Order: sequence, then C-alpha cells, then structure tokens
Amino acid sequence: MNTVFIADDELIIRQGLKCIIEWEDYGFEIIGEASNGEDALHFIAKHNPDVVMMDIRMPGMTGIDVVKGIRQNGYKGKIIILSGYSDFKYAQAAIRYGVEYYLTKPIDEQELSETVQEIRQLLHQEAKQRNAHNHYRKKAHRMILYDIFAGKEHIDSIDLAELNLNASEYQVVIYEKYSHHATTMPYRFSDLLKVTNEDNSSYENITIENNEIILLKGRFIIKKFEEFLEHYEREQKPQTNSPLDSLFITYGRIVHSVDEIHISYNEALRLLQRRFFCEYKQHTFGYHQLPEVTQHETCPLSPDILQDYCEKLTGYIQAIKRNQVAETLKELEQKLYYSSDDISEIKLFLTDLYLSIKEKISHLYHNVKIPFPRNAEIINTINEKYYLYEIILFFTEQFEMIMQSIGNPSSSSVMDDIIRYIEHNYMDNIKLENIAPLFGYNSSYLGKIFNKKVGMGFNMFIDQVRIRQSKDLLKNTDLKVYEISEKVGYRNVDYFHTKFKKYVNQSPAEYRKYHKNIF
Repeated sequence: MNTVFIADDELIIRQGLKCIIEWEDYGFEIIGEASNGEDALHFIAKHNPDVVMMDIRMPGMTGIDVVKGIRQNGYKGKIIILSGYSDFKYAQAAIRYGVEYYLTKPIDEQELSETVQEIRQLLHQEAKQRNAHNHYRKKAHRMILYDIFAGKEHIDSIDLAELNLNASEYQVVIYEKYSHHATTMPYRFSDLLKVTNEDNSSYENITIENNEIILLKGRFIIKKFEEFLEHYEREQKPQTNSPLDSLFITYGRIVHSVDEIHISYNEALRLLQRRFFCEYKQHTFGYHQLPEVTQHETCPLSPDILQDYCEKLTGYIQAIKRNQVAETLKELEQKLYYSSDDISEIKLFLTDLYLSIKEKISHLYHNVKIPFPRNAEIINTINEKYYLYEIILFFTEQFEMIMQSIGNPSSSSVMDDIIRYIEHNYMDNIKLENIAPLFGYNSSYLGKIFNKKVGMGFNMFIDQVRIRQSKDLLKNTDLKVYEISEKVGYRNVDYFHTKFKKYVNQSPAEYRKYHKNIF
C-alpha cells in the first residue's frame, strides 16, 4: 500500500480530499495531514510518504518553500500542488523542484482520479525497476566477491566505495556446524559478535561451495572478533548453550588491501580442509596453526615410514612401555600434521599401520588370546573417524588392550611412566582426562591413584614441575616473563604470576632480581 500525506490550511479542504475518492481502491493509504508548512515539512522528513498533496499557500511557509526544503533533504516522492490560483508562475516554481502534478481548486474528482492512477502506475514501475536494479547489483556484488576471494579481480577496475569495500583491514572467516550430525546452524555470525550489519557495513556474507564465508571489514569488527577469540581461549571450551558450542570457525590472517583478501581466504579454506587435525572440542582454527613449511619438511607418507613406526610401536607394546608408546603416537601425530598427503591417504596409512601391528603381534603371540577387532571393523572404524585425535585414541585403547593381554605391569611402574611423561611434556596443555587414556585408565581412577602414590593432586604436581622449570629459566636466561610463561605451559601470563607467587612467595620479577643480585 502506497502512502499519502495532505497539507492544506483549510480543514474542510483536507476533509474533502480524504473523501473525494476511495483512496484504498487505488492502492493508497492516507497517513497524515497538516494545516501549515512547518508541520508539513517535519512530517514529510520523518515519515517519507510516497505522495504529498499540498496547498500552494499556507501560513508560515508556502507550499513551494516546503517543496524546496524537502527536496534539499533528499525527498524523492511524488508531489501534487493544489492552488486556487491559475497563475503560471506557481507552476514554474513547482516544476523547478520536480513537481509534475499541479491541480487547481476546486479539485475535480475525475482529474484527481486520473492523476492518482498515473502516479500509482509510475510508483509501481519505479519499484519494479528499483527491485531489478537491486537484484542485479547484489548479483554483481556477489560475483565481484567471488573474484576477490579467488584473487582474480583487478582492483583498479572496481569502485570500492560503491561496493562498500573500503576499509583499512580485512579478514576472512569461515564457519560451519560443529557437530557433523547437526542439520542446521542455530546461530548467525552476528550472534557471536553481537553486532548489527546494516548495509553490510561491518562484514560481507557469501556462500561458496556450501561454505559460509565472512569478510570482516575494518578495525572495529576485526577487534570484536579478536575479543571473541580471546574470550574463547580464556574459557578453553565453550560454555553450555553458547553460540560457539554449535559452530566451528576457521580464520585467515589480517590483510590491508582488497587484492590481498584471497590470501586470508585461502588460509581459512585450508584450515577448514584440515579440520581433521583439530583437538578434542576445538571450535576455532586460526592461520597461525597452519604448518610452516620452512620449519618442517613436508613429505609424502611412504612404506619405509610405515615400517619404521610399525617396528617401534610393536617393540614398545611387547616391552609394556606405555610412555614410549604414548610418545611415539604423539610423534606420529606431528608427522601426519606436516604431511603433504590428503586426509584419505592419511587414514589409509593409519589403517595399514594398525593392521601391520596386529599381524606382527598375532604372529609373535599366537598362543595368547588377544581380542583384536576383525579387519573389516578396523578399516570402517578408522575411515569413519572425523578427527586424527579420535584415531590416535583408538590406537591407544587397542595397544593398551594388547599390553593387558600379553602382560600387565604394576601400577607403580605405570605411575613412573606417567611422571616421566609429565616431566617431558609439561609445556603442553596437559590434562588428567587426556593423560588417562594414554596409560589405560579412566581419569577419575587415575586421579585417585596418582594422589595416593605421589602424595599430591595431579594439577598441583604439574604446577610444581612448571614452576621448577620457570625458576631455572628466570635464573639462567634473559627471556621475558611472558615468554617463560608460554614455555612452561601457561598461556595466560597473569595466571602464571598467580601460580608462581603461590608456590614461591615472590613474583617472577622479584625472584629473578633476587637471584641476579646474589650471583
């Protein structure tokens, strides 16, 4: 329904205009009226009606003055000027301000009816053209974004301001459902950052090959995203019913020009393709977690590598060396992370590795009843896993089952292995629930026997190992406190300060100063 506003200083004229024709039959609704120019000007500015019917002479401001004011304020609607005067100078003044309709009083019903019908058709055509323009503009905008992400767009040939792509910084984010079994994503990206995105002012949203792509534009929205990531890292896992609990997010680096956006996009896309390497309950995957080829040689998995790991793991299993088995699996995990093979080839490699170990153990211990899964079950289990850590955990459980079958050591021996493992891996994010499966225990039971055997809780023991190492680094290196904090396994330097003071009764800086003065 189109809208109409009437302005005339005579009440009887306004009432007559409302009744002279059936406005609703023509697709119009009268939304307001005014008796003077100033009120008319304010109403039009606030409500932006489609059609204004206005007397040429009104108290305070003439109709022409009002027309001039609203046109200067950007009003684009249709205007019908009403006058009891037929002097051509009024028509001339009205025409200068884009008034196409000029009716003299008393208003003729037939003439008004024809004018309203003409305006209705014109408004309909303009709306149709506007919708078509917006449709093709959005389509062109989308195609340009495709080319920008692909690195094909020539930036000199596009108007960045027109496309609302002018910004000092850009960053690409991709998000999808966290659970592979979920059917829909209950949250939008704006829910995560708690921002509005009117006219795509903060970010662009586009779907490419079923991936939901976000282009962050400008420092404000990128800062909001950084704060969101920092909050997640601080919590280490999403809270129940939080938006992140149902989403998985990858993000590329921040770039500073449109022709570099494809770099950030390719990094986010590669991370999405490498989701297989994520840790347990990991919901974000950033560009800094991509393998650095300059530091690690990427090479394809070969039969020689397979044979090497088969022999090492088989030997450790026979010797009931849980710690060495755990270390070897961790080493294998790292090698696979930097491998140049795709995920399907890695899964095939791991399947061959397990089947080779099974064959060797079965041959060496043919008199022992070991409850191995059938080969088809092993192949299906590994192939159906979504993450590498799930396959490593499957290996750990299977190797523990084999060691239990061929000879179980005492809990004291296992505890020594666990302590050695902690002392060599204290800089990692060690948790009881992650350690327990590596040594064949559930976390609750391991926590109890650890406390009993060692005389303190698991977390306290790790803290003491880390604090001992940090004291050595404070005395013997010039590393900054935050660098030492990271080296010994504390991601948050404030948390490191708190722990250090708790166990040493000094801050790290005070401890370093005291020992520097002594020596």
